[in-house]
Amino acid sequence: MTSQTIAQRLGEPDRPTFSFEFFPPSDAAGAFVLLDTVVNLRELRPDWVSVTYGATGATRERTFDAVRAIQRHGGVQTMGHLTVSGQTRDEVAAALASYAELGVKHILAIRGDMPAGPLTPFEAHPDGLGNATELVRLVKASGDFEVGVAAFADGHPAQFDLDLDARILLDKQEAGASFAVTQMVFRADSYLALVERFRALGGTIPIVAGIMPVTNLGQIARFKAMAGDVMPDDLVAELMTAADDKARFREIGLERITRLCDQLLAGGAPGLQFFTLNRSTATNEIVARLRQIPPHRA
Repeated sequence: MTSQTIAQRLGEPDRPTFSFEFFPPSDAAGAFVLLDTVVNLRELRPDWVSVTYGATGATRERTFDAVRAIQRHGGVQTMGHLTVSGQTRDEVAAALASYAELGVKHILAIRGDMPAGPLTPFEAHPDGLGNATELVRLVKASGDFEVGVAAFADGHPAQFDLDLDARILLDKQEAGASFAVTQMVFRADSYLALVERFRALGGTIPIVAGIMPVTNLGQIARFKAMAGDVMPDDLVAELMTAADDKARFREIGLERITRLCDQLLAGGAPGLQFFTLNRSTATNEIVARLRQIPPHRA
């Protein structure tokens, strides 16, 4: 595994970073799927991978188990997620201690959604932290961690205030964050506008674009429920022309997401993070296609 930090790697202009997000499996079958995915994607030489976080006791342990398995079989730098929602300060501190024991040096510090979903108003735990900025400060004060944070190209679903999102991202930087990863991006212009707003405020940390491969019809409704109208109307319309043809739907999705990735890299995105859903095929295909498009070879 590389000794470079993620921020150091993002600061190198030679090539964009490629990273992959996984989630902790809930059973043995899911664990085998995850390990197969980790091994398959290892061939793409990711700069790092990250594992999402469950705030309850059982799901927390599954997160740490997944990190152990990836470190054992993936041979790649692993970043652990950590959330504010539903946790006391002591539970957050305990999670950080567990990550430290695992040798994890990078934490993605995020507020997290309420159990009822991202559109539910956030309520801080009475013994917990109030937001992700406070979490960044706590992580930085708790050990030798580098901290990444979330960014929102199309607006946080709680308020859809783009200027506020940029100011909050600057607060996170000032609290100690050294890079950011956006939620799923489907419009290159949205990502580039976020970067411009952030830089205008004095923001300097690199912002990685979050990429969600689109391969099946059910994703359209799920994404709308999770994040609002993040998918452009023309993309939805083109996909719906193939609603009854799974193979054509998938090909349209892969082609459009590959084109999006190329636009983001051409626009200066320092890296792409793929939300894999613990599957490797679509991400493999998109990265392979990108590597055939000069001058954005990885």
